[in-house]
Amino acid sequence: MKLSKKSEYGLRALLELTQLYGKETLQRQQIATRQQIPVEFLEQILLALKRAGLLASRRGIKGGYALIKSPNDITLGQVIRILDGPLAPIACVSKTAYQKCRDCPYASKPRCPLQAAMGEVRNAIANILDHYTLSDFAFGHREG
Repeated sequence: MKLSKKSEYGLRALLELTQLYGKETLQRQQIATRQQIPVEFLEQILLALKRAGLLASRRGIKGGYALIKSPNDITLGQVIRILDGPLAPIACVSKTAYQKCRDCPYASKPRCPLQAAMGEVRNAIANILDHYTLSDFAFGHREG
C-alpha cells in the first residue's frame, strides 16, 4: 500500500486540528502554512472530511475548521478510507468496497491463489490503521 498525497496531507491537517480539539478553530491558510500543503488541494481534502462528518467549518473572523468528533474516536484507517477508498490491495478482498473480479480466470472457481495472500495484506494494514486514533497519532500515545 502506498499512501497518497491526499491522505498524507489529510492526516497532517488533522494533526493540527487534533492538537486544538475543543479549544479553537484553524483557518485553512493556517493549516496549509503550518503543514506546507497547497491551500487549493487542502480545501478539497477538508471538504471531504467535512462531508464525512469529521469536521465542521465556521465563517468569519473567528471562523475556520474544527474536529467535531473526538480524536479518540477517529482512526487513521477511517481517514484513509474517506480520502483514498478501501485499504485492500485488490477489490475482491475489500471489506468496505468488495467487488467480484470480472476479468480474473479464478472468478468462477472455488479458490483464487491471490485472495488468501491479499486478504492477509488487507488485514495486516487494517489491524494497524484501525487501531491507531488521531490522539495516538498526534500525541504519541502508542509506541512503534
